[in-house]
Amino acid sequence: MSDDYAPPSGEIPVLHEDHELLVVDKPAGLLSVPGKGAHLADCLIARLERAFPTVRLVHRLDRDTSGVMVFALTAHAQRHLGQQFEARKTRKTYIARVAGRLEPKTGTVDLPLIVDWPNRPLQKVDHDAGKPALTEYKVTKASDAESRVRLHPVTGRSHQLRVHMLALGHPILGDPLYAPETAGDFQRMMLHAEELRLHHPESGIGVKFRSKAPF
Repeated sequence: MSDDYAPPSGEIPVLHEDHELLVVDKPAGLLSVPGKGAHLADCLIARLERAFPTVRLVHRLDRDTSGVMVFALTAHAQRHLGQQFEARKTRKTYIARVAGRLEPKTGTVDLPLIVDWPNRPLQKVDHDAGKPALTEYKVTKASDAESRVRLHPVTGRSHQLRVHMLALGHPILGDPLYAPETAGDFQRMMLHAEELRLHHPESGIGVKFRSKAPF
């Protein structure tokens, strides 16, 4: 993480709140949790704690990714939601703008990932030591310059969508880590968590939370 961290100001939009769950629309450029060092202390969960003192982490979004993020408000909800994510019972949908015309228009990326130790926090494809990583995609709009893609990560590896798109030869536009040559042309990374489906920890009923992509 660079020292020029300049998180956005403003209120965090709350998409849903009940006695078990808190769902918010995370802005791009804001860490989900604190980084190492006082200059990286400002983060989403720290801001939420001011209004929701019992808020508990369930999953994360990368600093430069925006969109739907769920938090637990009780220990029971945290356990329940954590088990859902671990057992892949949640369904996550992302919107991305990637470089070039992505073909075919639908497909699955099945490439194992591992941390690129000399270049942390970057990840890389490693067929020998990598952990399984699976992403489904569908192109919704395309030109020779770029494609708009709906992504469904089946697994939840670090930087999975970013590395999988890069591996296809179509990196996410504005990505400062994996497509730095495009970062200067965009105000942010073009990746947004559009929808999250899960089971409510109290009732077990399926619920869906959405946030329209701002790009």
